[in-house]
Amino acid sequence: MFPDRKIVEWFKKEYPNGTRVELLQMNDTFAPPIGTLGTVKGIDDIGSIQVRWDNGSGLSVAYGEDSVRKVES
Repeated sequence: MFPDRKIVEWFKKEYPNGTRVELLQMNDTFAPPIGTLGTVKGIDDIGSIQVRWDNGSGLSVAYGEDSVRKVES
Protein backbone atom coordinates (compact mmCIF):
# COMPACT_ATOMS: atom_id res chain seq x y z
CA MET A 1 0.00 0.00 0.00
CA PHE A 2 2.05 2.92 -1.28
CA PRO A 3 0.73 6.47 -1.08
CA ASP A 4 0.07 8.62 -4.09
CA ARG A 5 2.71 11.25 -4.96
CA LYS A 6 0.48 14.07 -3.63
CA ILE A 7 0.39 12.44 -0.20
CA VAL A 8 4.19 12.08 -0.15
CA GLU A 9 4.55 15.76 -1.05
CA TRP A 10 2.11 16.68 1.74
CA PHE A 11 4.20 14.68 4.24
CA LYS A 12 7.34 16.51 3.09
CA LYS A 13 5.66 19.87 3.75
CA GLU A 14 4.05 18.76 7.03
CA TYR A 15 7.16 17.05 8.44
CA PRO A 16 10.24 18.94 7.15
CA ASN A 17 13.70 17.90 8.31
CA GLY A 18 14.24 18.87 11.95
CA THR A 19 10.57 18.51 12.97
CA ARG A 20 10.20 16.97 16.43
CA VAL A 21 7.74 14.07 16.70
CA GLU A 22 6.36 11.75 19.36
CA LEU A 23 5.71 8.08 18.61
CA LEU A 24 2.04 7.15 19.04
CA GLN A 25 2.05 3.66 17.49
CA MET A 26 4.53 1.47 15.62
CA ASN A 27 3.87 -2.03 14.33
CA ASP A 28 7.41 -3.40 14.78
CA THR A 29 8.94 -5.78 17.32
CA PHE A 30 11.93 -3.46 17.69
CA ALA A 31 9.90 -0.25 17.94
CA PRO A 32 10.90 2.39 20.47
CA PRO A 33 8.47 2.71 23.39
CA ILE A 34 5.27 4.67 22.77
CA GLY A 35 5.91 8.30 23.70
CA THR A 36 9.52 8.28 22.50
CA LEU A 37 10.54 11.59 20.93
CA GLY A 38 12.61 11.96 17.79
CA THR A 39 13.72 14.28 15.00
CA VAL A 40 12.62 13.91 11.37
CA LYS A 41 15.54 13.30 8.98
CA GLY A 42 13.41 13.14 5.82
CA ILE A 43 10.56 11.50 3.94
CA ASP A 44 11.28 8.73 1.46
CA ASP A 45 9.50 8.09 -1.85
CA ILE A 46 7.01 5.66 -0.28
CA GLY A 47 5.91 8.12 2.41
CA SER A 48 7.90 6.72 5.33
CA ILE A 49 9.03 9.34 7.81
CA GLN A 50 12.71 8.80 8.59
CA VAL A 51 13.29 9.59 12.25
CA ARG A 52 16.33 9.67 14.52
CA TRP A 53 14.72 8.64 17.80
CA ASP A 54 16.12 10.12 21.02
CA ASN A 55 16.83 6.60 22.31
CA GLY A 56 19.19 5.95 19.37
CA SER A 57 16.81 3.97 17.17
CA GLY A 58 16.57 4.79 13.48
CA LEU A 59 13.35 2.97 12.57
CA SER A 60 11.17 4.82 10.07
CA VAL A 61 7.48 5.55 10.56
CA ALA A 62 5.73 3.46 7.88
CA TYR A 63 2.86 5.05 5.95
CA GLY A 64 -0.46 3.39 6.81
CA GLU A 65 1.01 1.31 9.67
CA ASP A 66 2.59 3.59 12.25
CA SER A 67 1.75 7.01 13.64
CA VAL A 68 3.43 10.04 15.18
CA ARG A 69 2.40 13.52 16.14
CA LYS A 70 4.32 16.75 15.83
CA VAL A 71 5.69 18.13 19.07
CA GLU A 72 5.50 21.90 19.25
CA SER A 73 8.66 23.53 20.56
